[in-house]
Amino acid sequence: MRECASTMLNGRKLATFRRQLLGWFREFQRDLPWRRTTDPYRIWLSEIMLQQTRVAAAIPYYERFLQRFPDVHALAAAPQEEVLRLWSGLGYYGRARNLQKAAQQIVAKHQGTFPSSEADLLRLPGIGNYTAAAILSMAFGEKFAVLDGNVARVLARLGAIRGDLRESQHWQELQETADLLLEPKSPGDGNQAMMELGATLCTPKSPQCLLCPVAQFCEGRRLGIAESLPEKRKKRATVEVTLAAAVFADGKRQTLLFPPPKNTKEKASADHVPTLVSRMWHFPTLSLAGEPAGKLSAFLRKLMPGAASRNWRLVPAGKVRHAVTYRAITLLPFLIKVQRLPRVPGARQVPLGDISSLPVSNLTRKVARAALAAAASVPAKY
Repeated sequence: MRECASTMLNGRKLATFRRQLLGWFREFQRDLPWRRTTDPYRIWLSEIMLQQTRVAAAIPYYERFLQRFPDVHALAAAPQEEVLRLWSGLGYYGRARNLQKAAQQIVAKHQGTFPSSEADLLRLPGIGNYTAAAILSMAFGEKFAVLDGNVARVLARLGAIRGDLRESQHWQELQETADLLLEPKSPGDGNQAMMELGATLCTPKSPQCLLCPVAQFCEGRRLGIAESLPEKRKKRATVEVTLAAAVFADGKRQTLLFPPPKNTKEKASADHVPTLVSRMWHFPTLSLAGEPAGKLSAFLRKLMPGAASRNWRLVPAGKVRHAVTYRAITLLPFLIKVQRLPRVPGARQVPLGDISSLPVSNLTRKVARAALAAAASVPAKY
């Protein structure tokens, strides 16, 4: 890695690298809404949303979120339920919770002015080295180089780096090289150029080396191994999880959602239901080991003691497949048609066809769609 840096980063070569990369970026960059601003709040929001989320998927969420929460004060003062509702569908909901906690700290400790120092940014929930560097460079013009998956891939190919890039020594060397490559006069554009290169040309599969503005500096291309870099990390073994969920529906197609599970100190297991429903509003759900309908009936009697004597008919509503990190979930929804929805403290009635009035996870959305399809073929009275 350091050998590559020493050959690339001398005088004219470094100047040429920076000039060609920035020239390409300024001519061919995608027109993204967060690139039209230097507002640190908007840049921060975009960076948090883009974690684990594709650009095309993030844009409509970004625009809706800003319409409702145009500044840090609005976000800090909002009910958390509304923040999560507008985030619903993006996944990884801890991002939204930390986003609001950070906004509240900015209002409380910085009088609503976005911090412009690395130390202050790193004290905020959900902001690590990458996000701090992005904000400082793009909003404040500070020379902090970002290092994310896209940038790491570009650097690995430039230097023909083998092995696990996330290994601490490799990652530190990659950060040092990113720091050296960054254009000090335009750090914001320099960072975005590296990320754009990784996102559009130096992609994980089939990199478009012929279009790359800095291909002449790429050791991986010279050796003919660019496409095989970075080397694949060993993935955690997939864990199969089976769940069952009860979906009540009355004659008006209203259903019952239960509130987010309370935080517990227990260690989350692979089939930890609160984690799998993202600690959002959800249908009554349990992890399964055995016959599903009977287990779910017993679970409902325990969950709703006042309704224990009712003889509900649980109608299978197909299967729902979902993935959460290393877990492959098979969820078995059961439709329960009733004249009146049971009254359960804390639960809320919402239309089965529009459960998004509450913050729900994508898994819960899938369950609702499966139950809605089943409801069309199940008679109203048994």
